[in-house]
Amino acid sequence: MRRLALAGIAALSLGACRPYDSYGRLLDQSGLIPAEQFARFGHEQAELVAIGRSLAKWRMTQDSAGFAQQAERASCFARRFPDVQTVDPDPLGHRLTIRFKSGWRAAVVPVDDGVEPDATPGIPPLGPSPCG
Repeated sequence: MRRLALAGIAALSLGACRPYDSYGRLLDQSGLIPAEQFARFGHEQAELVAIGRSLAKWRMTQDSAGFAQQAERASCFARRFPDVQTVDPDPLGHRLTIRFKSGWRAAVVPVDDGVEPDATPGIPPLGPSPCG
C-alpha cells in the first residue's frame, strides 16, 4: 500500500512539471493590441512590430544554436533602423530589448502574423546591414 501511494505521488509530480518551451505562449497574441494597429501608433512602434515579425520569420531549429542564430539575424535587422540605438538579444527567452535614440526601451517578442518584416507600414527606409 505504501509503495502504491509513493508511486501515485511520483506520477502526479511528473505530471505537474510544466514544459520549458515558452515560444508557443509568446506567439499567442490574444488579448493584445493587433500588430497592425500597434504599428500605427508611431514610427518607433512600427519599427518594433517589424522587428518582432523578423524575429518570428527567422526561427531556426529548436536548440540553443538555432535560437542564437534567430536572435542574431533579428538583431542585424533591427540595427538597420536609424532610430535604434542598442539591441540586447535574449536568444533563450525569444526576445530582444531595443533602446531607441529617444530613450524609449521596449522588449520585442516574435509576431507571427504572416506579414513580411519590411512590409510593415510606417517604417522608415532601412539602412545598410551592419552585419557581414
